[in-house]
Amino acid sequence: MEGDEVADERAPAADAAVIDEEEEPTPPSSSSCAPSHGERQPSATTSVAAAPAEILMALQIVERDSVAIAESYASLFSSLRLALSEVTSTSLENMQCFNDVVGRLQVSALDAATKGSRYINSCLRLNEEMKGLDNLAMQLYPFVVWSYLLLNVSLGMDSGSSLETR
Repeated sequence: MEGDEVADERAPAADAAVIDEEEEPTPPSSSSCAPSHGERQPSATTSVAAAPAEILMALQIVERDSVAIAESYASLFSSLRLALSEVTSTSLENMQCFNDVVGRLQVSALDAATKGSRYINSCLRLNEEMKGLDNLAMQLYPFVVWSYLLLNVSLGMDSGSSLETR
C-alpha cells in the first residue's frame, strides 16, 4: 500500500530526528558549573545553524506522517461507510422480504381459517341433517317393514302361481 511505502521512506529520517532529540544536552545542574569530563558541549554557532534545518526536516516528517495518517483514516472511513451501506441495504432488503412473507402468510392464514370455518359449518349442517334422517327413518320404519313384508308376500304368491302354472 502507499501508506507503507511512505512509512518506509520516512523511517530513517524519523529515527535520525529521535536520535538527535536524545543527544540534546541536558541543562547543567546547579551544583556543578563545569562540564564533566565525558560530556561534550555543543558550540552555540553549530546548534543555531543546525536548528532551522532540523526544524524543517522535523516539520517535513510530521507533515508526511500527517498526510499518511489522514489517508489511512480516509481509507478506513470509506471502508466503514461501504460496509455500513451494504449491511444497511441488506438489512433493508431482508426487512422488505420479511414484510412480504408475513403479509402473504397472513393472507394464507386468513384464507385457511375461512375455509376451515366453512368446513366446520358444513359438517354441523350435515350432522343436523343426519339427525333429521334418523327421525325420518324411525318414522318410516314401520312403513318400510310393512312394504317389505307385503313385497315378499306378493312375490311369494307370484312364485307359487308360477310354479303351479308349469
